[in-house]
Amino acid sequence: MRRLLGLTALVGFALAVASFVRRGAGRRRERVDLYYDDGSMVSLPDGSPESERLLALGRDALRAARA
Repeated sequence: MRRLLGLTALVGFALAVASFVRRGAGRRRERVDLYYDDGSMVSLPDGSPESERLLALGRDALRAARA
């Protein structure tokens, strides 16, 4: 019985750690990816003026849609 309890605790701990790592240690990242008709894509770096402007517009659009 003790062995089963220990194994269950170990598996639970491993799943919790995997979930924590997968979520990026709880940090939410926002990014801007621009997709074009020709199939190309450009990612704007985090903190760039262009991405900040587009993220602000996106946040406003989401806020308006939820209201």
